[in-house]
Amino acid sequence: GKELAGEIVLCPPGQLNDRWARRFGDPICAMASGWMRVRARARQRGAELPLIISDHADWDDLCRTILETGAHQIWVTHGAEEALVHWCEQKGLSARPLNLIGYDDGEEAAE
Repeated sequence: GKELAGEIVLCPPGQLNDRWARRFGDPICAMASGWMRVRARARQRGAELPLIISDHADWDDLCRTILETGAHQIWVTHGAEEALVHWCEQKGLSARPLNLIGYDDGEEAAE
């Protein structure tokens, strides 16, 4: 958790209660969804910073966004992990599934 202090960490909403997410201390929870337009829904989901945008991305949008961020290290949390890791590596970016660093089973990070 400390190595990510001050960083933006993206994850699916269902992962917020998982073991790895508890390591972040007191994070500010932002949630991106069209549903965030409904204040009661944002409160229900615990969103401190509701972002009223679609939370769906297609492959081209996802890849373009990765390039636009300028990120040099990509941690893939779900979906076609191997395919996205391979794409990133072809672009010269360091990428790996988040579960490879130990956050999926509650153990300390492998680094």
